[in-house]
Amino acid sequence: MKAIIQRVSKASVTVGEEQVSSIGRGLCVLLGISVEDTQKDVDYIVRKILNLRVFEDDNGRAWSKSVMDREFEVLCVSQFTLQCILKGNKPDFHSAMPAELAQPFYNNILENMRSAYKPELIKDGQFGAYMQVHIQNDGPVTIELMSPTGPTDPKQLSKQEKQQQRKEKTRSKGPSESSREKGALRSRQDPNASSGADGDVSSEREP
Repeated sequence: MKAIIQRVSKASVTVGEEQVSSIGRGLCVLLGISVEDTQKDVDYIVRKILNLRVFEDDNGRAWSKSVMDREFEVLCVSQFTLQCILKGNKPDFHSAMPAELAQPFYNNILENMRSAYKPELIKDGQFGAYMQVHIQNDGPVTIELMSPTGPTDPKQLSKQEKQQQRKEKTRSKGPSESSREKGALRSRQDPNASSGADGDVSSEREP
């Protein structure tokens, strides 16, 4: 999932001649949902949007308060074009989640955001509509976020699976067996070598 977060003095969404949503000071968030997104991506993006410190505190110190700290508004707008992949000069949107799946997914994002913050301060546009988004960027301040997702390349997935198998084999040997092997190796290298505990005791007995 991609999010373009803009700190705004005000923002609004118009469909046709009708203004469907507006906010004062706060954040305007453009959201691009990927076909690979899950609830884990939702949790990450919602947490980051609400806790991103892009506002000043009461003393004017910059980058110290979040939208929740200041009790400002958030305007979310679904924008599938953020998932664009260029093929030559032509934008391709196959990585964007199809509309019939993206709409309930987007509504879930809004619900999560309203549950984590004050629901009356979370506004949105009109999903799937041709919108005019009016943004008065404050700063300007614009931040791009991308939720961390796992690799989709089969070769990379296979590599990760092999690494995990090696870790599991290492853990299955157990710490006691590994310690015995290390102790035996030290003994072969130096027959007079003592354990760390013995060394500590002998050092304490020295005058």
